[in-house]
Amino acid sequence: MLHVKNLSKTLTLADQPLNILVGIDLEVRAGETLAIVGKSGSGKSTLLSLLAGLDKASSGQILVGGEDLSLMDEDGRAAVRKKHVGFIFQNFQLLPHLSALDNVMLPLELMGNTKATDIAKEWLGKVGLQDRLDHQPNQLSGGEQQRVAIARAFCCEPDLLFADEPTGNLDEHTGLTIENLLFKLNKELGTTLILVTHDEQLAKKCQRQVHLEDGALTESSAQPEQA
Repeated sequence: MLHVKNLSKTLTLADQPLNILVGIDLEVRAGETLAIVGKSGSGKSTLLSLLAGLDKASSGQILVGGEDLSLMDEDGRAAVRKKHVGFIFQNFQLLPHLSALDNVMLPLELMGNTKATDIAKEWLGKVGLQDRLDHQPNQLSGGEQQRVAIARAFCCEPDLLFADEPTGNLDEHTGLTIENLLFKLNKELGTTLILVTHDEQLAKKCQRQVHLEDGALTESSAQPEQA
């Protein structure tokens, strides 16, 4: 599903190069769950953005479903995201002026799905928000907002789902509820899940873990816990 070869990302600060990622190699099979772990500032979110096509690498190759992101401009990467990718953000990224229903409907409508309303209602029901359809984000708790974000990410049935610290802004109890929901829905759809987290317990629920430090990636031998 995902092949990464010799991926690097370099920024220029005060006319000096700053290597964020160096020589990243990674392969993720369809249906696999993978956690990317590392300290704050280690480049985890940068790597996730590159893998999802939200940013462009300085060098190297990223193949998503056999399509090479490194050869594409922003429009090309956006087309790949639309076709293959869902994304869950730490800060939810809901549109504040839209209701929960409209937030979930939006990606479906952008895909031209004529059943967007019915599908969005079904997914909001799956995440337990069937009574919150008309609520705007500021009328929802943090956990409820993340449930909307999960419904929005899954509703288009992506092949590849990225989650950036999906429980990072939630209290422990709410975070655990969101974790269980995320893995439950992911298992039902057989989606390939790649998440970034500093939470070791969340990482252990994935089939594989990789560790990012000083811009380099190493594989962990830790065994997954039952999600």
